[in-house]
Amino acid sequence: MAQLKFLTAGESHGKSLVGIIDGIPAGVSLIASRDIDPILAERQKGYGRSHRQTIESDNAEITGGVRFGVTTGAPISIRIENKDSANWSSKLSVLPTDEEIQCVVIPRPGHADLSGAIKYDHQDDIRNVLERASARETAMRVALGAVCSKVLNDVGITSMSFVCSIGKVVAESITDITTRKELVNNSNVRMPDPEATKKSNELIDSAKKNGDTLGGLVQTEFYGLPVGIGSYVQWDRKLDGQIAQAVMSIQAVKAVEFGDGKDVAFQFGSESHDEIIVDGKTISHSTNHAGGLEGGMSNGMAIIVRASMKPISTLMRPLKSINLDNGETADAHIERSDVCAVPSLSIIVEQVVATALLSAILDTFGGDTISELHERINQRRKKSILQ
Repeated sequence: MAQLKFLTAGESHGKSLVGIIDGIPAGVSLIASRDIDPILAERQKGYGRSHRQTIESDNAEITGGVRFGVTTGAPISIRIENKDSANWSSKLSVLPTDEEIQCVVIPRPGHADLSGAIKYDHQDDIRNVLERASARETAMRVALGAVCSKVLNDVGITSMSFVCSIGKVVAESITDITTRKELVNNSNVRMPDPEATKKSNELIDSAKKNGDTLGGLVQTEFYGLPVGIGSYVQWDRKLDGQIAQAVMSIQAVKAVEFGDGKDVAFQFGSESHDEIIVDGKTISHSTNHAGGLEGGMSNGMAIIVRASMKPISTLMRPLKSINLDNGETADAHIERSDVCAVPSLSIIVEQVVATALLSAILDTFGGDTISELHERINQRRKKSILQ
């Protein structure tokens, strides 16, 4: 059984989102305003987001598992209030109501609406589906991921994320990490390329004018993982498989790749594989085409993960659908929505991968306290150094 487990609950316009994460070691300094809220704020940013981001100011309230700013080893519970819920109290009442509620009966192509309505017998009101299927749920996954990122940072593992492309606008590749971080922080679409940022803004404006939406590609990188996280001995212990499952569970993600990703299908072996070298006394690789993963395990190089996001499903000029009340053709339901949420996805992917990585690390090393975990990871790191 995995040491790290988590659950989220709550609806997009309900009173709050709730999360519980179990398995975080004791002794981790954790303060929501310092370690979680800044990452939640980054998730809300990005050119092309909806008006709702001006309503919500996501803050995490830790309600269990932390005492005096330090984790106790008990499950950590977190709550994020939905400020917009005040406007939805009747539509999403937990108790029975006599008030007349306008039901949603026209599903949106590309969304969970139709399949979810059929699966859970909600054809009479699809709102039961769209409220939980909404990407609003990722706010809690980011909060839980921020907890995991804090643990990773404490044991010397750091990360960053950025946007590679929006629509057909592709950002230049910047290899220097410091320069890339600076460019990303100065871009309202988290691109390490000012010219691509400008073109993306223009493309988003055009899509908004046309009632359309945009997707894109994001990348996250993790540095400092020791060799051998994950395993080759059983399919479900492979680290790339665990990361892929986690990333593919994010709303609107349609593909995930590592390192050179799909490009390996067009390469020779001499172009694709990373030669093993000695850097000082440390065993390393000359390149990182594999994205830090070989045989289902970390190989000591940076973990590089990319995710492809489809365009948002709600269009202001809706596609054709069907009215489930009468079976007639109708324009799809319109719900308040972003034009482009790719910058937000980069933050979400980073924190979701952090959760998957910490889970695999804890499965490998165990440790009831952060000091135990740190000591065991350092012992593993020493194995990559020639004596």
